[in-house]
Amino acid sequence: MKRGLFFGLIAAAGLLAGAAFVVVGQTKVPPEAIQSSVIRSPQLMDRAWTLPVAATFGPNITWQSNGSRCGPASIANAFRSVGEDETTEAEVLDGTGMCWTGFCIIGLTLDELADLARMKTKRKVSVLRDLTADEFREHMKHANDPGRRYIVNFTREKIFGAGAGHHSPIGGYLEAEDLVLVLDVNEDYKPWLVERQRLFSAMDTLDGDKKRGLLLIE
Repeated sequence: MKRGLFFGLIAAAGLLAGAAFVVVGQTKVPPEAIQSSVIRSPQLMDRAWTLPVAATFGPNITWQSNGSRCGPASIANAFRSVGEDETTEAEVLDGTGMCWTGFCIIGLTLDELADLARMKTKRKVSVLRDLTADEFREHMKHANDPGRRYIVNFTREKIFGAGAGHHSPIGGYLEAEDLVLVLDVNEDYKPWLVERQRLFSAMDTLDGDKKRGLLLIE
């Protein structure tokens, strides 16, 4: 084996090992914290699933394949709900050059996720960042609009007490209860309801030098 190829393989192996370490680190939230931190009462969840946008997703969310690919999984689920062709992680990523190792190393930023979505759809894709609490509430009021799909980028730590950044689609908003339906693409969490203000606080955080926010597809 040539020396350059050998060291190249070693470097690639190190990269994948590092990615796996990041993925494991991102999923370390105790099951009891997952259950106690959000709302899953059958009555409210049943109502949430009948909301216009949630109904287009259906209860069978396609889970992310590993802890780093929540972004592509979120796009795939959102695309499925609006009838786009690319409805799997693999199809969303195919030909983009992103996450080529099988992992999205340290995850995708909100801007990278927007770039990925734009490569695969002719729909308008917007990054909504630096929102105020009132602006976020106005967007949640539009989350039941069948012509819109929102993906929220937030940190789990603010909601579950541990965990890192994450992307998931928003399925709708129960306005009377002020609860947002998050269609979590991680199978360990599954979809959940949370108070709008708590979700805003988890979104209104830094990812590097930029705020997290919403991705809007319309």
